[in-house]
Amino acid sequence: MKRYIVNTTADSKGDHEVHETDCHKAPAWYNQKDLGDHSSCESAVQKAKETYSTANGCYHCSYSCHTS
Repeated sequence: MKRYIVNTTADSKGDHEVHETDCHKAPAWYNQKDLGDHSSCESAVQKAKETYSTANGCYHCSYSCHTS
């Protein structure tokens, strides 16, 4: 299980990126919402979409969930 967070600030495409907590591209602590532990990025992105409909996996740490 890995712990995931979502960026509370949308990127230039309007996406809220989901990151593993140890990702080098994760946002500063004050721009993060904790998503808890997940067995995959898919379930973490689903959790993030409960708050941010435009949640998307990070290209670097959650590539299989990265759609744009």
